[in-house]
Amino acid sequence: MLIQEQDIQQVANAMMNMLHEDEIQLINNFHDALKDKDIEKVDELFPVLLLEIETHFQTEESMMEQSAYADMQMHKSDHDIMRKKLAKFHKRWEVLKGPKELLGFLEGDFKKWYIQHVSKWDAQTAPHVG
Repeated sequence: MLIQEQDIQQVANAMMNMLHEDEIQLINNFHDALKDKDIEKVDELFPVLLLEIETHFQTEESMMEQSAYADMQMHKSDHDIMRKKLAKFHKRWEVLKGPKELLGFLEGDFKKWYIQHVSKWDAQTAPHVG
């Protein structure tokens, strides 16, 4: 298990909390498949994870837009940074099928980013949207 539910701060928006809960389960399943070097399972879960994360980002961005949230561009740019990283790792995965590299990214950069993104950007945004 990569991320425990208690690692992720609850924010003042039920929709955002629900998105995080669903995503954490998928992230952990993806992490487990990488640790097990289950290439077929990773192949199956990677596109699902990318779609889930994109849905999360787009939902938040839509909520920020509808609420005319003042810091939307900064929050969205944090999403965009991770979008680019995930796209890069997905392309590399499609060619190399290297669990070790992807596991290093997930356990390092991604986990740290995810926890910090929720505690900073989502926590700041949540009271102003929805």
